[in-house]
Amino acid sequence: MHKSLVPLLASATLAGVIALAPSASAEPNPPGCDKEFFCIYAGEGQTGQLLVKSQHSWYGSVSGRSVFNNGIPYPNADHIELTWTYNGGTYEQCMHYNPGPGDYKLDFTEGVTFTKAVWRGEC
Repeated sequence: MHKSLVPLLASATLAGVIALAPSASAEPNPPGCDKEFFCIYAGEGQTGQLLVKSQHSWYGSVSGRSVFNNGIPYPNADHIELTWTYNGGTYEQCMHYNPGPGDYKLDFTEGVTFTKAVWRGEC
């Protein structure tokens, strides 16, 4: 085999592997949280009352137990910068959109108060 064919065959093999790799599958929408929305729920695991459903950045004060970013791929506005308070401290976390990679849904302990969810670009 000619040396010039080896890189070509390796490249073709890699392309075949990439083409056959399964793509990430989005999780089904949680109750009441359609695609393009960020939601906060009263219960863990996106259960209980839907407290916030926002298609835009949200600012407020609501106690809840779980969140879900059901955004869609959109340049500079598909991730959420989530801010909450707990026991006197303020915390932030960037959340990817469903299906990830990274966190797109989170559960929280009782006593957490969410104060904002701002749409942004990559984490």
